[in-house]
Amino acid sequence: MTERMPALFIGHGNPMNAITDNPYRDAWLALGKNLPKPKAILCVSAHWQTHGTQVCIANPPKTIHDFAGFPAELFAQQYAAPGAPEFANQLCDLFVAGTVNKTENWGLDHGAWSILQSIFPAADVPVFQLSLNVDLDFAGHFSFAKNLAALRGQGVMIIASGNIVHNLGWLNPNSGPTDWALSFDYYIKAALETGNDDALINISLAGNVAKLSVPTHEHYLPLLYVAAVRHTDDEREADNAKPN
Repeated sequence: MTERMPALFIGHGNPMNAITDNPYRDAWLALGKNLPKPKAILCVSAHWQTHGTQVCIANPPKTIHDFAGFPAELFAQQYAAPGAPEFANQLCDLFVAGTVNKTENWGLDHGAWSILQSIFPAADVPVFQLSLNVDLDFAGHFSFAKNLAALRGQGVMIIASGNIVHNLGWLNPNSGPTDWALSFDYYIKAALETGNDDALINISLAGNVAKLSVPTHEHYLPLLYVAAVRHTDDEREADNAKPN
């Protein structure tokens, strides 16, 4: 039987984390050394939003530099992993026909390749990416994502990339995390530890700290995908180096 692959949520943070010496990249490098090698990787990134759900079948998927104002070194990065169209087809088969549309008009955005190049630096594992459907609410995303759990038993590692707290308007790199960011981070941690899916889906239960931490949905949604595909006998591990 194929070993059930892990499902990971990773806070990708600043794109420069991919090419500079920092504790986040160090953690990704260390993580990669301790993970099993999957047959394929499914990425769910905050940076691909579409009307309806799409899966990228490009082979190979292009490296997308979806940012501006960064040094040329960052734009020069290429993650030359092969695509995984056969696994993308398997994903589509998990849903009613027409639920997920195939496309070659994407690749790997920085939410995907910026962490993959540290976790799997050899770029020898096929990768495909799934979009976030802007027409779904939190409950809709969670329900949709539950269907993806079957892929883990087929050798597919699911990596979701976003941030639990993502409010650039309040970002101050010269100070530590705010009380409201820590409060929301602890709220999410408790919900994950206790398997409280309702708390993850209805983050308004956290109060005003949820509005400050999740002013827009796209960076939080990937977390729901990992929570939705967990198995009862999964061992949960967390890097508590910082609230993310």
